[in-house]
Amino acid sequence: MAVEGVDPEVAECDVRTDEILINMGPQHPSTHGVLRVVLRTDGEVVLEATPHIGYLHRCAEKIGENVSPRQWIPYTDRMDYLAGMNMNLGWSLCVEKLLKLEVPEKARHLRVIIVELNRIASHLVAAGTYGLDLGSFTPFMYAFREREKIYDLFELVCGARLTYSYITIGGAMADFPSGWLEKCEKFLNEFEPVVDELHALLTDNTIFIRRTAGIGVLPAEVAIDYGCTGPVLRGSGVAWDLRRDGDPWYTRMYEGYEFHVIAQTNGRYPVERPGHPVPKAAVLGDCWHRYYVRMLECVESMRLIRQGMEKYSRAKGGIGEPIKLMQKLPKGEVYLETEAPKGQMGFMIVSDGAAIPWRARARSSSFCNLSVLSELCRGCLIADVPAILGSLDIVLGEIDR
Repeated sequence: MAVEGVDPEVAECDVRTDEILINMGPQHPSTHGVLRVVLRTDGEVVLEATPHIGYLHRCAEKIGENVSPRQWIPYTDRMDYLAGMNMNLGWSLCVEKLLKLEVPEKARHLRVIIVELNRIASHLVAAGTYGLDLGSFTPFMYAFREREKIYDLFELVCGARLTYSYITIGGAMADFPSGWLEKCEKFLNEFEPVVDELHALLTDNTIFIRRTAGIGVLPAEVAIDYGCTGPVLRGSGVAWDLRRDGDPWYTRMYEGYEFHVIAQTNGRYPVERPGHPVPKAAVLGDCWHRYYVRMLECVESMRLIRQGMEKYSRAKGGIGEPIKLMQKLPKGEVYLETEAPKGQMGFMIVSDGAAIPWRARARSSSFCNLSVLSELCRGCLIADVPAILGSLDIVLGEIDR
């Protein structure tokens, strides 16, 4: 059949394309860690995306079965190495639950302050590197500048800036030094206007919105089926947060605190401005909403930190003492999950009554969140894969362990 304006010989051709396998990674930080994603493509369209993991495997769980619980704390730092304080807390609470060991009131508030600061630091990395993934360098510099201030605060309390071993079984390794709370308050006051600047640079940026709006849509039921948690789940509209909904051994840490569970219940993009059109219909569960949840959680964490500082200042007594290095554990089995910045991080310990666990296991939130990548990438363009992968905010140290 003749086609108007097209050479008849060309019009009759049966145009076919070959499927091609393309490797993304493993290269850090382009793939948010040493991750290899094999893309099966038809032209520019992705037919399948298969993550290949294991490049950072360090046998952490087997090591946990050869050292005492206190000796294993430094290994938890190396799991989500962007939120080491949260990893320390998860393992410490798990062992404390087995020991039925309650920490003092002051230690409880100290822990809230520290882990919420680390939540902000982790979300700043997520936002900054996400901008970098999509070609925007300035937000990366803004985010990392503020993250360095948090690292300065961590360095004052434990001497380390990335892997801390600060929160330990029984409390914390040291109390806040003199003047630390004032420095923390100063950071919060400086950080508040920066959040608005990041919204101006990324959240409300027309190019950023067009790269993320309606891309990688994750329906709530699919997120639940895959075991997604954290901002990935809440970006799809599921208001589930273990700080409110988790194990009582964990939620009691937040007793007396007021905070909101940040979940996207109705799609929202910034208001359209003259000359800067944005998509009209917001799609819940897309890349933009997963990013936006993290930005809102930074504000909520600041609220929790301020409450924690006030409660800490009023609390009497000490911050607890670490258990003995080779303290024997009671026989039993316990599992506990905490709400880490990237989602639900779980630890399991099985004891036969010795000082060294018979079994030690970790459940990675990033592992489950990464598992949905193939589902989200099916049918997208190659250029959208970095946007989808970056919106999941994974860390390979936690996945591979």
